[in-house]
Amino acid sequence: MTEQLNAVDPPAIRVHDVTREFRRGRTSLTRPVPVVHALRGVSLEVARGQRFGIVGESGCGKSTLLRIIAGLDRPTTGSVQVEGVEISHLPERRLGFLRAQLQLVFQDPMSSLDPRMRVRDIIAEPLVAQGHRDNRTRVHELLEAVGMQPDAAERYPHQFSGGQRQRISIARALAPDPRILVADEPVSALDVSVRAQVLNLLAELVERLSLTLVFVSHDLSVVRYVCDTVAVMSRGEIVETGPIARVYDTPEHPYTRQLIAAAPRLRAALAGRTAAVLAAETLAAQGGSRPTSTAAPAVPLPPSSPKDTR
Repeated sequence: MTEQLNAVDPPAIRVHDVTREFRRGRTSLTRPVPVVHALRGVSLEVARGQRFGIVGESGCGKSTLLRIIAGLDRPTTGSVQVEGVEISHLPERRLGFLRAQLQLVFQDPMSSLDPRMRVRDIIAEPLVAQGHRDNRTRVHELLEAVGMQPDAAERYPHQFSGGQRQRISIARALAPDPRILVADEPVSALDVSVRAQVLNLLAELVERLSLTLVFVSHDLSVVRYVCDTVAVMSRGEIVETGPIARVYDTPEHPYTRQLIAAAPRLRAALAGRTAAVLAAETLAAQGGSRPTSTAAPAVPLPPSSPKDTR
């Protein structure tokens, strides 16, 4: 029999041994050009339909990795595959399939939306780029999908609140019907009261449309709420990866324990554990040893609240 019964589909995203180096300006004629190692041998796989989170402190390489996955930057060495296609060295003119299959939601919705364009044109922009015509019906469908009224299509970004602008950004990302959604700190620029609404919307859309989600954040509680798998980055490397519950409840790497210990733990304080106890646990995590008492879980996000109508 030539038929293969156990054929396995490739993962949605495969990153293998990727490095990215940036050269600084020369400061001396006798010394070599300084090099910044943004990524150091990063490898990961994101299965289709998975909700994959990447956490780490500022400057650890999270956004650089996302730009490489999205084809907006090229690795110095290593390979990146999206839906089984190697994209690391493809010229821009051959990345049309990637622009249709993978879309991004950026951190600051105001700076990622053109203030001179109406919402209808912003959302339809990816469709126009792909040659689609008469996109009014599709724009109205997308606005309703993100919890906004169709008449919002005639307004400008500055006429909306931060949460509403991020909903518009999500609608634009969903316009070409992608398979992969990449979100780079999508709620860090929003008010706390609006974050849960946007996160609930993202989770609902990913579930309903069977999307693969890559979610980057420095907020541990946000990643735990949205994702099922997490990778922890430090200084351009992935130091730990695994199911969200295992990594958060029984972290193995010292940096992961340090990151979790540094997160605010309101429940622990309300339970009567003093600041001295919490500080001792943080120091123990920084030293690479497990604290004697079990750290409390991160504070969960509030339940779904009414749509942002401000």
